[in-house]
Amino acid sequence: VQLQASGGGLAQSGGSLRLSCVASGKIGSINEMKWYRQAPGKQRELVATTISDGRTKYVDSVKGRFTISRDNAKNTAFLQMNSLNLEDTAVYYCNAIANIYGVGINTFWGRGTLVTVSS
Repeated sequence: VQLQASGGGLAQSGGSLRLSCVASGKIGSINEMKWYRQAPGKQRELVATTISDGRTKYVDSVKGRFTISRDNAKNTAFLQMNSLNLEDTAVYYCNAIANIYGVGINTFWGRGTLVTVSS
């Protein structure tokens, strides 16, 4: 299984970006898709989670500004980021917990996509 993240880039403070993460491979089902981020000099943190039953979870710092969603038919998750601020600058990583045919449940990571917010 491969996860391909895209959509990062440069945004001004107060602006918006939309990240996408596409999962490909012999996927039976995806239980959860998540976005993590890692700012320079900081530990990686969980930003948002979308669960197969429709529930979503967010870290407090992004509540009301970020929205995670998914397209199950396309094994894709999105992270709509609005009202960006300088503290959102980080490398964003996609993560999926998926049931793989013939293998079972595993956790997968995509390569990061850099989000830079300027003042």
